[in-house]
Amino acid sequence: MYGNEIKINRKASGLTQQEVAKITGIPQNTISWIESDKGIPNIQQCVLLANCFGITIDELIGKESIQEKERQKEITTIFNQTINIK
Repeated sequence: MYGNEIKINRKASGLTQQEVAKITGIPQNTISWIESDKGIPNIQQCVLLANCFGITIDELIGKESIQEKERQKEITTIFNQTINIK
């Protein structure tokens, strides 16, 4: 569910699971478990992971990127409508 987003953010930060475990105090096997979508991180783990990657919890679980895509779609629609008015 959120595992792939967490994995993407970890890799974007240039960190291994072991490094994230050391920084956050979350056991490496738990990080692997989360990234494999075998379970959902609790809120404390989400906070620790987001802080580790320097992002918000929304970004951690992919929510903000979805909102950004919607915003870009709206901007494109408005832009196209503006061009068609002329």
